[in-house]
Amino acid sequence: MKKLFYISLMPLLMLLPVLVKAQEENGDIREGNKLYHNGQFDKAMPAYQKAIAQNPANLTARYNLANARYRTGNMPEAEKAYDDLIQHTTEKKYKEKGYYNKGVTFTKQKKLPESIEAYKDALKLDPADEDARFNLQKALSEQKKQNQSQQQQKQQPQKQPKQKPENKPDKKKLEQYLKSLEQKEQDVQRKMQQNRARSVTQPEKDW
Repeated sequence: MKKLFYISLMPLLMLLPVLVKAQEENGDIREGNKLYHNGQFDKAMPAYQKAIAQNPANLTARYNLANARYRTGNMPEAEKAYDDLIQHTTEKKYKEKGYYNKGVTFTKQKKLPESIEAYKDALKLDPADEDARFNLQKALSEQKKQNQSQQQQKQQPQKQPKQKPENKPDKKKLEQYLKSLEQKEQDVQRKMQQNRARSVTQPEKDW
C-alpha cells in the first residue's frame, strides 16, 4: 500500500474566504490522519468525507479516504474508492497510486486478471514504480501456476467408479449340482427297482 499524503499549506496569497475554506479542509484531513494513525479507520473516514464535501476536488482527502476503507478490510468498497479517485483526477501522481492500490485490493480478493491490469496501468504512468513491477510479476507468476494446475486437472483421466461384480452363477458349481440331482434320482430309481424285485421273490409267510 502507498502511504498517506499530507496536504501542504499553500502560500497565503489568496482571498480570505478561500483561505478559511482551505483551513477547514486541512483541519478535517489532519483529524482524519490522526485517527488513521491511531488505527481508528472507521472514525477517520467521516473526517475525509467532510473535507471532500467542502471541496470535491480535494484529491488528498479522496486518496486517504480510499486507504482508510482498505484498512477496514472492505475490499469492494476500497476498490470503488480508488476508482473514484482515478476518475476525479488528471494528476499523474494520484492516478498512478490509485491504480497501484486498486491492484492491491484485487490481489486481496484473489482477482488475478484484474490486479494484473491495474498494475500495468500504474506502470504506464510511472515505469519506475518498483513496487508495482514486483507485484505485477508476482501476480503473473501466480496466474501461470493456476493455469498449469487447471491444465493438469483436465489432462488427468477421470477415475471411473468401480462396478460391483454381478452375482453370476458359477457354471462349474451349477454342473456339479445338476449331476448331484441326477445321481440322487438314479439312486431313488434303483431302490425302487430293488423293492419291486423283493416283493415278487419273497415267499409268503406261513401263518
